[in-house]
Amino acid sequence: MKSLQYLVTLTTALTLFSACSKSTDSNSKVEPDASAPDSTSPSATLLVDDFSDPKKNSLGIGRQFLDDSSTGGATQTTQSIDKGVLSTKGELAPPRGQPAWASAVLLLHPEGLPQDLSAYQGIRLLVRVNQGDLSISVNSSEITNFDYHATTIARKGEGKFHEVTIPFTQLKRAWSAQTPLNLETITSVSLVAFGLQKSPFDFEFDEVSFY
Repeated sequence: MKSLQYLVTLTTALTLFSACSKSTDSNSKVEPDASAPDSTSPSATLLVDDFSDPKKNSLGIGRQFLDDSSTGGATQTTQSIDKGVLSTKGELAPPRGQPAWASAVLLLHPEGLPQDLSAYQGIRLLVRVNQGDLSISVNSSEITNFDYHATTIARKGEGKFHEVTIPFTQLKRAWSAQTPLNLETITSVSLVAFGLQKSPFDFEFDEVSFY
């Protein structure tokens, strides 16, 4: 289990670099590109977390909350769940020469084993970004250099929850070759606050699912 936690820590620390590559507008849905499956065809839905349970996600697996304190940072984070909404907020304080980060990790299997998501087209969030920069990654066991497929969620000022749908084909790696995401090897989803300098963050999540 320690090796799994170490892997998740590295995942969140390195995935946030993908935030510089692409941003998804939290005010609207993202339309699939030409290479994505036909959005009009029937598709299954997998609920990962509706935050109705204070300890476990909707797959019955405990949530993991990590931050850069394990790599020398001083980020302060608090999480709470109330009425089916996860609130995560705090202040980023990066370690010397590294970005700051704080992450909520939603595993798809209790032991972190890869799961087959070939039946799905992308990931869907109900989210409110009140402050700070938010990155989301879908993590594959096939990626060995921790440069996972990710995107950022842009903040809007209305103070409302927004539905964000992101086709898997729009998730990109930051510094590696843009290889397709192997949907037969997905281990987890990471929701990551990140920053290069000391700064506050405040996010709320109502639901995370695959569609």
